[in-house]
Amino acid sequence: MEKILTPFEGLYVLQTINFQDDRGCFQKLFNEEFFRENGLECDFKEIYYSVNRKDVIRGMHFQTPPCDHVKMVHVSKGRILDVVLDIRRGSKTFGRCFSIELDDKQGKYLYIPKGFAHGFKTMEEGSIVNYAQTSCYNKEHDCGIAHDSIDFEWGLEQPIVSGRDLTFPKLKDFDSPFSI
Repeated sequence: MEKILTPFEGLYVLQTINFQDDRGCFQKLFNEEFFRENGLECDFKEIYYSVNRKDVIRGMHFQTPPCDHVKMVHVSKGRILDVVLDIRRGSKTFGRCFSIELDDKQGKYLYIPKGFAHGFKTMEEGSIVNYAQTSCYNKEHDCGIAHDSIDFEWGLEQPIVSGRDLTFPKLKDFDSPFSI
């Protein structure tokens, strides 16, 4: 496995070994020893997955303290454009986005620290996105920022967005509880 730095403090692209042969492929997504040696939090409490239609936008999601969490995101089928937004006051990258295409072939995934909002756009029908989180879901601390209020071009004229995600505040109206 390899930890790849990004311009955002604490946000990493992780590259796993991707074994492929006549049977298909095999990827190791998590190794506690690797995470500990690389200073990555690894006490995951919940694991989710979502199956998505093409042109879906989910996000920008996060949980507020004390239920905030580190999130690991991996695509096991299909292809997405994954987007994270730094919402940590005092960060030199506050309000900026990082994006990366994740798919079921490259063996890349994201390690997202606390203080980032997360979302994605699906690029293929039936894309399956997997998430591991270091805290459990808590309705009182579940939050989001409107995907169309951030400085990011999603490239979709009519995305499929949940009613819940449409109620999120705009970034300019969000009072962040996160800081560096």
